[in-house]
Amino acid sequence: MTLACPSPARRKRPVLLIVGCGDVGLRVARLLRGRWRLLGITTSTERKAELRAAGIVPLVADLDAPATLQRAAGLADAVLHLAPPPLQGRSDPRTASLLAALARRGGVRRIVYGSTTGVYGDCGGARFDETRAVAPATDRARRRVDAEQRLRVFGRRTGTPVTILRIPGIYASDRPGGHPRERLARGTPVLAADDDVYTNHIHADDLARACVAALHRGLPQRIVHASDDTELKMGDYFDLAAGLCGLPRPPRITRAQAREQLAPMALSFMSESRRLANMRLKRELRLVLQYPTVHTGLSA
Repeated sequence: MTLACPSPARRKRPVLLIVGCGDVGLRVARLLRGRWRLLGITTSTERKAELRAAGIVPLVADLDAPATLQRAAGLADAVLHLAPPPLQGRSDPRTASLLAALARRGGVRRIVYGSTTGVYGDCGGARFDETRAVAPATDRARRRVDAEQRLRVFGRRTGTPVTILRIPGIYASDRPGGHPRERLARGTPVLAADDDVYTNHIHADDLARACVAALHRGLPQRIVHASDDTELKMGDYFDLAAGLCGLPRPPRITRAQAREQLAPMALSFMSESRRLANMRLKRELRLVLQYPTVHTGLSA
């Protein structure tokens, strides 16, 4: 007697726990809705209706309160970890708490983590792939390095495939604060050409697609640059955006002037220059970028 295969509708859907249901997490939910059962951690009961509307079952928990994570950790087949570290310190206790909960409950079969390209520090404009050693220059980047290391150790110890996406600047016209027109409208200056730095970018929709690709095809304990093909200096990026938006180009200032005029956070981004090779994104995750350059993304 031949057993009939269950219909696709009756097959058990895999369960994804989204840790960090911000803009990118919600974009991932739109891509996976109906194919995965989606759970999302939120610290705010006020967001429960928003998450339900996105097809996400809200679970009220807090990475800063480890005891609240136990139920959520035991439900997931896969975890998409997009939550940032705390704002202080050199380590990431939030990731440590999440991994401790996952280890106690067991059962998770894949983790994808959204890190940052800031872990490399200043690279003097060099172009490189994921084999380059990290050299974080700020505590913000050191916290990300700590999170990455914890995740990779967890993956090796438990046999759980962990994919780490190192993410540059995220943009999209419908992303809060994610379009250069807002900065252009404020008239925020950029560096003069001789002092300018290379920056890297990814459209929010392509980043969401990269997260989904990593959930399906990410290699164990693998680093992947989630970056598009653009190679532009920061000032040229804002000049391009100004032309597309019909706004004045931003004023150019020297690095010495920037130290006097800009906040430390803005200045830190202007102190690191690098160009990211993204062949793993294309070859291993097999992602075809919808917006391969910022010109295509900003034009859209």
